[in-house]
Amino acid sequence: MPLPDGDHLWLHWGAALPDNGCIVVLLHGITGCSDSPYARGLQHELDKIGIASVVVNARGNGGRLNDRPECSYAGETDDIHAALEYLREQHQAGELIVIGYSLGGSRLLNYLVEQRASPLIVAAATVCVPLDLGVCARRLDQGLSRIYRKHLLGQLCEDFDARRAHLREYFPDYAKRFEDIGPLDGIRNFVDYDNRVIAPLYGFRDADDYYCQCSTLPKLGGIKVPTLMIQAADDPFMTKAVLPTSQQLSSAIELEVTSHGGHVGFVAGTVGNPVYWLEPRLVQWIVRSFPRA
Repeated sequence: MPLPDGDHLWLHWGAALPDNGCIVVLLHGITGCSDSPYARGLQHELDKIGIASVVVNARGNGGRLNDRPECSYAGETDDIHAALEYLREQHQAGELIVIGYSLGGSRLLNYLVEQRASPLIVAAATVCVPLDLGVCARRLDQGLSRIYRKHLLGQLCEDFDARRAHLREYFPDYAKRFEDIGPLDGIRNFVDYDNRVIAPLYGFRDADDYYCQCSTLPKLGGIKVPTLMIQAADDPFMTKAVLPTSQQLSSAIELEVTSHGGHVGFVAGTVGNPVYWLEPRLVQWIVRSFPRA
């Protein structure tokens, strides 16, 4: 789909057709895409019951390079709004449920408190959102969480270099914003990455300014759309300190905190007989929220 600034997003539709105006929109995590297991798994379950779904691949994700330097970060909401408007105009969307995973959940919660948030959203759900970005970024520097940090940072830096090379070759005028950042050598953790990449790209003073402006924990009281929030107490990206209290939640939010689940895992049962808990729970929520679907 085209974007107002001349760039584009890649939408990945499920098999079910949006012939009744009801569409589930999925927003993936920081290095995810429409091929991520959680996205494929939920689309498969929705296909079986005839509910249309679409994954909105963020700019540059999913193996497709974009034409401008913008990418997704926790406070990026323009592309969400553009995608929902596109669904309204081009696919006659009448009711939308939007589900955001991890960073996609941060983007979604930030969008839901905006004045312009689409009135077509009848319900929302988030999974494993890093509600306090600063705490969560530093949590990844501890213990086994460093395994996740190494993998994600390696992917982010690799993607950044690929985007920079693409812009140098095809869109040199836009490449300057990437060139000004310089090489990414020596980035050790997410605070380094956000200081050196996200802050200068999007006009924040530094990583802490970014975390302050885009963390969603202080904004939960302003959520008016019925919203299911699923968090895991053992998420390696979190500490229990970032789990919201009842006083921080609006009356529209239903919070579920599982003892186990990791980061967007939620596999129960045994090794020989795994039970994937997340997809059935989300489908239950979707069916309840889409009475006419």
